[in-house]
Amino acid sequence: MIIQLCGLSGAGKSTLARTVETMLIRKSYAVEVIDGDEYRKTLCYGLSFSRNDRLENMRRMAFVAGQLSKHGIIAIICAINPYEEMRKEVTATYPHTKLIHVDCSIATLKIRDTKGLYRKAFLPSGHPEKIQNLTGVNDHFDVPADPDLYVNTDVHTIDDCAGTIARFIQEQNTVKIKWMSAPSYDLRMIKKI
Repeated sequence: MIIQLCGLSGAGKSTLARTVETMLIRKSYAVEVIDGDEYRKTLCYGLSFSRNDRLENMRRMAFVAGQLSKHGIIAIICAINPYEEMRKEVTATYPHTKLIHVDCSIATLKIRDTKGLYRKAFLPSGHPEKIQNLTGVNDHFDVPADPDLYVNTDVHTIDDCAGTIARFIQEQNTVKIKWMSAPSYDLRMIKKI
């Protein structure tokens, strides 16, 4: 199963993904979070925030998610994922993919401003620190028309939203893999050859 958590920067995607991961692992589900911020430092290093590079960024993360999903691991992609066409491409390419829209008002995001991006995006034109490509402010974001689940971190707490997402995943997912520890061996019982 692949979960696409999409929404604006600061809406709570990464926090929700990690909270849901913890909840599901406690119930013996195999889960892996694919965080857009982390992947931009490694597998997606060097990609810009142009439309084409954003699409390529999502394709790479979706490929990793697809490989994990094939082995029964619930892959949670948390990325802005601004384009409806890419969300549909991921859903069409990989079976059992669900889209969750993590929403939050711009007013609240400006207050949270976890990375300082909104302050920079709202600077006056010509300011040397002004960001020109903040999704949802001065760059495009297609609001999901028909997500499989909608949560709003402006209205509900992270714990409430995470609980809603975890329950949704459990209802949708039929594969449960227990994380297993490596086998232990009594070295005294192994014969020398």
